[in-house]
Amino acid sequence: QVQLVESGGGLVQAGDSLRLSCAASERSFSGYGMGWFRQAPGKEREFVAHITWSGRSTYYADSVKGRFTISRDNAKNTVYLQMANLKPEDTAVYYCARRKGFVTSFSYTRDYDYWGQGTQVTVSS
Repeated sequence: QVQLVESGGGLVQAGDSLRLSCAASERSFSGYGMGWFRQAPGKEREFVAHITWSGRSTYYADSVKGRFTISRDNAKNTVYLQMANLKPEDTAVYYCARRKGFVTSFSYTRDYDYWGQGTQVTVSS
């Protein structure tokens, strides 16, 4: 059973930065793409960013492009989400997830099989 544990959330002001971490329990972490999603109250869970297993390629939602950076350290079984210039609309619970093998997309929740418990990010104006 793969376990993903997010950390690093908190309450910040608009314009601040924050770094989220997601630690995976399994050594095979390095063989899978990883994603970050977020869910605001009353809204559906939405794609934020994805990184391939090697870390060579990254993809972002338009709403965070240029402000957020996804990265990973396979030696530490950890994926990160560096968030800069945060806005109140970034307020949400942030989840990391492991992408399934043999899928062709990465921006849908159905593309992922294991999820963390989430970490709250609140951005005040």
